[in-house]
Amino acid sequence: QAQLVESGGGLVQPGGSLRLSCVASGIGFNTYDLNWYRQAPDKQRELVASVSSGGRTNYVDSVKDRFTISRDNVKTTAYLQMNNLKPEDTAVYYCNAQRFVTNYWGQGTQVTVSS
Repeated sequence: QAQLVESGGGLVQPGGSLRLSCVASGIGFNTYDLNWYRQAPDKQRELVASVSSGGRTNYVDSVKDRFTISRDNVKTTAYLQMNNLKPEDTAVYYCNAQRFVTNYWGQGTQVTVSS
């Protein structure tokens, strides 16, 4: 059974850093594109960063030069390194694994940026 489990969220001051992890099981991990989404209160879910099965990365403009997505196919884990965090980054962050029309989602991890 496919499962994605996120961790690493928490409360951090503006300018701080967090690293989110997403451990996958039950899927052919290296054949999936991996995405991090976020959803703030009263807002639509937003695609933040992606890393393809081939390692190509993409970011939404608001996080470029601050966030880094990566993957470890041996550990079947995706990461999102978040630096210089801002209050507007506050949201629930979700890991997504996508291959053609198949999608798997994690349960989400809360990130709160506040002084």
